Amino acid sequence: MASFEPSLSTSGMRPPLASADAPSMADSLPSVNFGFEDLRNRMTQFTTKFDAFIDKGRKQVLEDRNQFRINLAELQEDQRMKQRDMEILTLKSQSHAQTLQKEAAEAAEMHAAISSITLERDSRLAKRDRLKQQIAETQKTINQRLESQKAHAQYLDAQARLNFPELDFWQDYLCLRIEGAGREDRLKFIYNHLLEKDWEKETWFELGTASRDYEIYRTKPKIERAAIERELEIVNEDRDFGAFLKRMRKLFVESLK
Repeated sequence: MASFEPSLSTSGMRPPLASADAPSMADSLPSVNFGFEDLRNRMTQFTTKFDAFIDKGRKQVLEDRNQFRINLAELQEDQRMKQRDMEILTLKSQSHAQTLQKEAAEAAEMHAAISSITLERDSRLAKRDRLKQQIAETQKTINQRLESQKAHAQYLDAQARLNFPELDFWQDYLCLRIEGAGREDRLKFIYNHLLEKDWEKETWFELGTASRDYEIYRTKPKIERAAIERELEIVNEDRDFGAFLKRMRKLFVESLK
């Protein structure tokens, strides 16, 4: 096998050194026209057309998008109007159903009222005969009570004649006046000069005299019923009416304080 010698392998391929005056290899090459100017013009035209195409496409996309938005808004408005129409129809349907239900309830109520009136009429007719009998019995009882009240009124009249001087004394002593209470069997006893700050303030109680035992029906201001019952129990027992009036004045003074 022959040995490799670099000097031999490279020296045979290396061209001889060119001198400064030797002709250039490029000058010896033939001139070639590649058409760069024409290519540049064509590329410029293509770029212009491509930009115009892109601009036109962009405008078209914008117009399509705007139109799509307009169409979408119109569809949404149509849908909203239809939804509103459906709601109105639903409300009308519900109102109509409620009206029918109300009319049915009124009709049922009317029938029930008619039945009730019929039953009431029959019941009243049935009660009429019983009432006639009760009226007769009540009239008999009333006549008996009238006789009893007449006798009691005569007793009270006689008692009042004896009590007039004493009542005059208590009216002056207790700053009291006596008035009618709108019924023959009731008297109204009115006190004043109870409070030093308000001498004109009045209090009163309404006394019933229909029976032997006195009864107090109303007071102003209101006094506890237990206190009233105690005073009535005392006066109905000892019949000391003057002391009773004095104690009632004391109750009113305590109530105002």
